[in-house]
Amino acid sequence: MAFVDKKLLDILVCPVSGSAVTLADQDTLTQLNERVSAGKARYADESTVDAPLEQALITADRHTAYRVDDGIPVMLPERGIDLSSPA
Repeated sequence: MAFVDKKLLDILVCPVSGSAVTLADQDTLTQLNERVSAGKARYADESTVDAPLEQALITADRHTAYRVDDGIPVMLPERGIDLSSPA
């Protein structure tokens, strides 16, 4: 698994809200992947998140997650994963 560079993390912000993002802790990632497995995780464009996440960036308000694939953050507005909706 590739890791997000610390320098990159320091400058990344949510493309929608402009809030800071941090790397998701293991508990948050586990909960998110449980939602993915159950088919209950959705991207902002309403499509279903169909693959588990190895890493994710979480907004400061903890409402949105962005997947990190092979160490590359996918910071597209339509690919934000809603964390505020019930599981």
